[in-house]
Amino acid sequence: MSVRVRFAPSPTGYLHIGGARTALFNWLYARHAGGKFVLRVEDTDEERNTPEAINVILEGLRWLGLDWDEGPASNDPAGDSVGDRGPYYQSQRAEIYARRVEELKVKGLAYEDDGAIRFRMQREAVTIPDLICGDVVRELTDREQEQPDFVIVRSDGKPVFHLVNVVDDIEMGITHVIRGEDHLSNTAKHIALFRAFDVEPPQFAHIPLILNANGSKMSKRDEGASLEGWQQAGYVSSAVTNYLSLLGWSPKDDSQVMPLSEIIERFDLPQINRANARFDLEKLQWMNYEHLRALPMADYRERAVAAGVDFGGATEDYIAAALGTCQDKVKQVDDLPTFCSFYFTDEFDYDEAMAAKAFAPDNKEPFARLREVFAGVEDFTPEPLEAALKALAEELDVKVRVLVMPARCACTGVKVGPSLYDLMAVLGRDRVLVRFDKALAAMS
Repeated sequence: MSVRVRFAPSPTGYLHIGGARTALFNWLYARHAGGKFVLRVEDTDEERNTPEAINVILEGLRWLGLDWDEGPASNDPAGDSVGDRGPYYQSQRAEIYARRVEELKVKGLAYEDDGAIRFRMQREAVTIPDLICGDVVRELTDREQEQPDFVIVRSDGKPVFHLVNVVDDIEMGITHVIRGEDHLSNTAKHIALFRAFDVEPPQFAHIPLILNANGSKMSKRDEGASLEGWQQAGYVSSAVTNYLSLLGWSPKDDSQVMPLSEIIERFDLPQINRANARFDLEKLQWMNYEHLRALPMADYRERAVAAGVDFGGATEDYIAAALGTCQDKVKQVDDLPTFCSFYFTDEFDYDEAMAAKAFAPDNKEPFARLREVFAGVEDFTPEPLEAALKALAEELDVKVRVLVMPARCACTGVKVGPSLYDLMAVLGRDRVLVRFDKALAAMS
């Protein structure tokens, strides 16, 4: 059997973390099994379904790196698509739904009731075989015992979710339905509909919910709930994909930071946890840092520009060297402009609190000596610079920080930044000495 899975979002104007994780798990399983990942859009809500809302979904999936084998080619429901099982927008499939409803009527499994159409639901409990939850027995509720037959077409003529979901899965040959656990309660109705159409139901895999750190269900207003927010904050898409993959799934050896190729190779449905996952912002930030520091320099440079770093007229080699001292230090790319701006301009203010300590009168003579030493260092690279500074501190019988603080303040203006010796080596002797002279003048 060739695996065919689907992600069927409803355009609401944003892509929730839960939807993004569902899309990812479907995509990972398809890629792991050598199957097909189908994207279809449930755009039957005319008020909310705008081209802009659809685009949020399409662009969000592309940002995550989740390409679809079949589905829309654009945010135009009437536009082109990829694949031969379309249309892939539900708004374009009305004739298919009408044909399937008529089929149920002919079989005596659907009937009209006050202008709506109901499906004749079985009266006994339904056992739902689930690859994650195990066999789940769904008993009829008290209300369903009174009237088990459920509406499949409303009185306004619009088919409901249960019908279109099952019909689309049948028409598109879906073999595995991987979706949130909140849909488990619907599955008995869906299994009954599959059987009514004389089709064996697909295999179901209901994945655990994503909760806030305090155990409450995530709403769209909660921090981290919207994928678009992560995009705008400059997160690395591979980090988000990596993090989402671990919300409910884990490899057998509990690996954390993994490239997408490794996740695909190791991902499988039996390893998905039964317990609900909890969103951990600190872990996501750590994961983002790990991916950020592993980026090729060309990619890192692009992110620096997008974050607002102005390289001025610096050469490519200088830019690469400067950013190279930042990549292991900066945890969020949005912090990069503040962290590295001193590399690309000589005009910056000193942090007042730092300068008050670093440029204290008692530090002037030791700092002036440091300027003389650095002027004579033959190899202006990190190791000789560090050795020269520490040797001078020992000679003067002062603590290293007496020399380090004014040197850092003179070169960068701020307390936090790359390694002092690395940044001075990048700036070069001439620029460092000019900045030392400016700082010495401020000490007078």
